Amino acid sequence: MDVPKRILHIVGAMNRAGTETMLMNLYRNINHHEIQFDFVSYSEEKAHYDHEIIELGGKVIRLSQTGSIMELYQAIKQNGPYEAVHSHTLFHCGIASAAAYLAGVKIRISHAHTTEDNEEGLVRRMYITAMRKMIKVFSTHLLACSKEAGEYLFGAGAAHQSNYSYFPNVIEFEKLLTCPPSLFNQFKIEEGLGKSIVIGHIGRFIPAKNHDFLLDVMKSLIKRNPNCKLLLVGEGDLKKHIEKRIENEGLKESIRLVGIREDIGTMLHSMDVFVFPSLYEGLGLVLLEAQASGLPCVVSEAIQPEADLQIGLVTQLQLRDGPEVWAGAIVEQANRKEKNLHKIKQSFERNDYSPEAGISKLMTLYGVDIALGGSNEKSIDRFV
Repeated sequence: MDVPKRILHIVGAMNRAGTETMLMNLYRNINHHEIQFDFVSYSEEKAHYDHEIIELGGKVIRLSQTGSIMELYQAIKQNGPYEAVHSHTLFHCGIASAAAYLAGVKIRISHAHTTEDNEEGLVRRMYITAMRKMIKVFSTHLLACSKEAGEYLFGAGAAHQSNYSYFPNVIEFEKLLTCPPSLFNQFKIEEGLGKSIVIGHIGRFIPAKNHDFLLDVMKSLIKRNPNCKLLLVGEGDLKKHIEKRIENEGLKESIRLVGIREDIGTMLHSMDVFVFPSLYEGLGLVLLEAQASGLPCVVSEAIQPEADLQIGLVTQLQLRDGPEVWAGAIVEQANRKEKNLHKIKQSFERNDYSPEAGISKLMTLYGVDIALGGSNEKSIDRFV
């Protein structure tokens, strides 16, 4: 019996975030008899997607020393052979590509997914400089979800390098085009949303997602229309802080926090406007999902142009415009859902955001035959 060819993806942990969700969208749709994905995780804790990865035939390889080339080299040698090593770990891609080179892996990919991180200082700048040099020397391919993400990881002018490619984030958009009204209507009844104007956000409670600004916008919205409700989907370190603000500022009746949800389509179709005031984003996978659901979206200047499908659903504002301006834009967009599903589908296909397009491009980079036919029946289990 033929042994499937294996690809090693290097991540922090396979929890529900944009990059990890995109990888699962790809993994579910490949032919697992021909191609398999393994994942290096630098977390001791079990991640959300670990069980599904193992069910699909992949491995989760747990390492602890992020700065060790030798530990990663040994993991590659012990668990391979691999057709390619594909790293998604920001500047750590330098270490990953060096380890893969030493292990004799022919295809070594560094993939840019974000435009900023939270660390500063001289030591950090020295590390970035060293890692960029290692990425340049040891990577055979450079991928980026947006031009700005590519320049942040690889340096200015990265898009002009011969081994650089733009790789559109992949989502199973067809599963989001429609949702049975019985599902989202029932959810709205359960959450006391009723006939309210539902303002929605999906994202981890971390500084980059800017939930504090969302609360300020909500306060302005309530002054305009007390019937507005804010739906927050997600978990994260700052959730308790946001809950405390909600309690202290008398917003409890107007805001619903529902945690991490499996039924992301139901969440999106329960909303009237999607609001995304991020401080920085590599692309914003959830913004693509919101557009797939036909939602008008009000977003910050941090959102990359590649995330706008150009179907008239995205309104971009500056954060410095302030909560009042944002509230006005949200009210204006509240009744402008796109109902032309053919138009939405055409836009996704035109921009190569489908799993089929992503798999085709990746398999070409990996140097293996295209293999489709994974677990397409799976629900769109994702989170950003």
